[in-house]
Formats: sequence, C-alpha cells, structure tokens
Amino acid sequence: MQMLGGRSSSEGLANLPVPSSTVVILLLLLGFFMYDEEYVKSIAKFPLSSTSLSLSSTRSKTHGATPVGLQGEPPTNNNHLVHQQTSNTTEQKPSSPDVASYHDENEQLKVESPHEKCDIFTGEWVLDDATHPLYKEDECKFLSSQVTCLRNGRKDSLYQKWRWQPSHCSLPKFNATQLLEKLRNKRLMYVGDSLNRNQWESMVCMVQSVIPPDRRFMSMSGSSLVIFHVMDYNATIEYYWAPFLVESNSDNPRNHSLTNRIIKPGSIDKHAQYWKGVNFLIFNTYAWWMNSKTTKVLRGSFHEGSTTYDKIGRTTAYKRVLRTWAKWIEKNVDPSQTTVFFNSMSPVHGRSMDWNNPRGIKCFNETKPISNISTPLNVGTDRRLFAAARKTMQRMKIPVDFMDITTLSEYRKDAHTSLYTARKGKFTQKQMANPALYADCTHWCLPGLPDTWNELIFTRIVSRP
Repeated sequence: MQMLGGRSSSEGLANLPVPSSTVVILLLLLGFFMYDEEYVKSIAKFPLSSTSLSLSSTRSKTHGATPVGLQGEPPTNNNHLVHQQTSNTTEQKPSSPDVASYHDENEQLKVESPHEKCDIFTGEWVLDDATHPLYKEDECKFLSSQVTCLRNGRKDSLYQKWRWQPSHCSLPKFNATQLLEKLRNKRLMYVGDSLNRNQWESMVCMVQSVIPPDRRFMSMSGSSLVIFHVMDYNATIEYYWAPFLVESNSDNPRNHSLTNRIIKPGSIDKHAQYWKGVNFLIFNTYAWWMNSKTTKVLRGSFHEGSTTYDKIGRTTAYKRVLRTWAKWIEKNVDPSQTTVFFNSMSPVHGRSMDWNNPRGIKCFNETKPISNISTPLNVGTDRRLFAAARKTMQRMKIPVDFMDITTLSEYRKDAHTSLYTARKGKFTQKQMANPALYADCTHWCLPGLPDTWNELIFTRIVSRP
C-alpha cells in the first residue's frame, strides 16, 4: 500500500488567501455554474421505477413528496459495495419488509469505532484498491452525469482507490446495513450547496446495494428537496438546496447561476421549515461565497421585490449568516432527537503552482494526490471562514459536530471532475482543448472523495449509542 502524508487541520489558519484577479475567479466559477444548472435536469432521470410507491408512515404526505420515476434494474451482484464477497449469488427480493430476509444472517452489525477523542481528520491517504472504491460507478444508477467521470471519458481510475487513514486510530469499515439500522424510522438530510449534493449522491450509492430495487425510490418535495426512500427501514436520505443557508436570490435550483448574488443574512425560516424533525442534519456553505471579496446584503425583503443592497466584507457577512443559523439550531433542535453536523470548506484546486506544477492547468490531468510538500499546503481556501465556522460551533449551546474535511481534501487535486463532467452532454472537442476555461476543479468525481466524507459521517453516527 502506498501512503501520502497529511498535516494537522489547524495548520495554515493564518494564511488568508485573496484571489489574484477577477478573471481567475470567473474562470473557477464557470465550471461551478455548469454543474449546478445541469443537475436539476438530471434529477428527473434518476433510475427508479415508474410505479409510484409510498412509505408506511405519513412522512411523505407531510412533505408533499412527489415520487420521481425509476427505470432499470441494478446488477444482480451488488454485495461487493459493502462487503468483499466472492459469491455471485443473485440478490433476492424479500417477500415481506423483514430486513433480515435479504441480509446475510451471519453479517455482523457491530463494528469497532475509534475512540471519541481520536482526531479522525489528521492522517494520510493510503492507496488501497482492496477496499476502495466502496461501489462502482456503473453499478449505481443514482449518480447524475456531472459526477460520472469514467462514463464521461476519464481514462484513469486511481482517484477512486485512496483510503483515508487517521494517524492514531482507524476508521471502521463502512457497513451500509449498520448505517440503515441507525437510520431506521429516521431522516438524514444534507443541506447546503452543490458540494453537499455531491456528498448526498455519494451516500445514496453507498447504501443502495443492500436495498432491493423494489424497496427504494426517489421523490421530490417542491423544487429544493430531493428524497431517497428506503422502505423497509422507513428511512430517508435527503438533500435540500440552500447554498447560503439563509435566503438569497440563488435559492431557485432551476435558476440560480447568478454572478450578482444577494443574501438576506437574518432570514432563514424559508429554508429551515424543511429541517424541522430531521434526525441527522449535515450542513455546509462555502463555494458560493467565493466569487467576490465582498457580499451583497439586501435591504428590505425579496418577497417585497427589494433590489437595494449594501456591500460588506465576505467574512463579516459569513459570520452574520452563521449567527442566524446557530440561533435557529439552538431554538429548534432537540439534541436528544437530532444530531447536527457542519462540513468545513471543500477546497478548489485552480492553481497548479500550489503543488509545484508550473506547467499544469488547474486540476486538469492530475492523477495522484499532492505529496512531498515540505511547507503547509495552501490551495487558496479562505481559512478565515473556516475559523469563523469552527468558533461558532464551539460557542453554541447545542452540540454541533464540526467535520473538518478541508485539509484532507486539499491534498486531492486528482479527484475533481475536471473536463469529465457534463452540461447538455459531454464537452465538445473544442471545449476539451481549453481546460483553463472549462475544467471543473470545484466538484468531485464519484466514486471518489465525497465517499470519504461519508465514511467520517458514518463513523460519527455509529459511534453514538
């Protein structure tokens, strides 16, 4: 196994990078916009059955969820997504909702978890093709075309085979059945921008192999909430679009690619009404803040058609949004019923000089993680926002698990979608010849890095009683 060194997540907080020019920022944002616009169209293409299904509970009715059609059958031998098995036994559909009827009776649901004081975010990347990837791209029908890099023409697949190894403990092997048992009669929801959506797609693929095809389906509630239903567990894995967490002019997932972004830092109820009663909430907000050094804050309200705004510093505005979010959490979350996570910043790899590759073009053609760096790594992540988020979590009355995915992700220059994403189909030859403009170095291929983020979430969830 090959290992690549990591560093403590606390290093580099003093580095306060500022974009060198507006042109660079716009180039980085182009791929981000293309990903988001096409994703909404892809939701309707998720592979589910055309027959409408419903949960035994009234949860779907409460959300007004509309089933999204499914098509196709998954491969008959899916067990390798969770367990290393050599059997080619065809997956058996249960005659009743009894979970045990379609799981190996010898399967062990208890796994050893790291000590709660172990820092699972400091460690190294280990090349491990025996256990990773956790699923195969062509065997998960729930992936959108924006993240299926192999299908979109990427030739190498090494990016799928790296495992995160903490320095002083080990992560438990991901077990889809154990996670679903923890989610029985519960809801798990990702809330935030397209990086959280990236992670949501990952989680759906990580669990889908142990669910018979006729016992799972996808639905939508309104335009912003997408729900993956696991019928036999009466569980859901959901994604809610809210790129700033608070109200903004980018809240419509079908029409949000705006360069003139405006937020209302004190207004959160429009989104937060959908978060009530969720058992596991996973929040993020970062990428949409990075198009400008300043943030436009609305005077008045969007409902009244106000267009006047003030410009304030990015960090100041970010802190205001976090205060609004924290107040809502403290007022509305019962920690005995709901566990709250907050993902730190997902990095962008838009400057190849950051890893000593002067001839490189952003993340294009990068096939291995960053290694052999003698100084603290700096790929342009705004660590001021990182520090603001962590400080907010530390001060809150309700416990929030701050998931420091930033540092471990900064080493993964190889894992982005780059030119192997899709917008209205694959890129043209002319576009492929211009990676400086078209390479998406914000989002991640799947299988890939977001699977590791979910392994960390899994570790936290199964470690709790």
